[in-house]
Amino acid sequence: MSPQLVIDMAREGIMTILLVSAPILGTGLAVGLLVSIFQATTQIQEPTLAFVPKIAAVLISIFLFGSWILRIVMDFTLNLWQNLSVPF
Repeated sequence: MSPQLVIDMAREGIMTILLVSAPILGTGLAVGLLVSIFQATTQIQEPTLAFVPKIAAVLISIFLFGSWILRIVMDFTLNLWQNLSVPF
């Protein structure tokens, strides 16, 4: 296994992590921003108002993007195993 292959696989792993986490984190960020704007506008400072919509949005995004995320992770895993040339 060459050092270049290890670097390429590490880079692909980092890109896969960023690609997989982006829809979920982006949804949570957008909902959190909307809730904080709503709280600042109405001056309602209820802590549960900040968490419940974010949790619901993240669960919905996992439901919507779950199959896509699973496919991306499976493709990365299969590529990783195919590039490993460790004799058993």
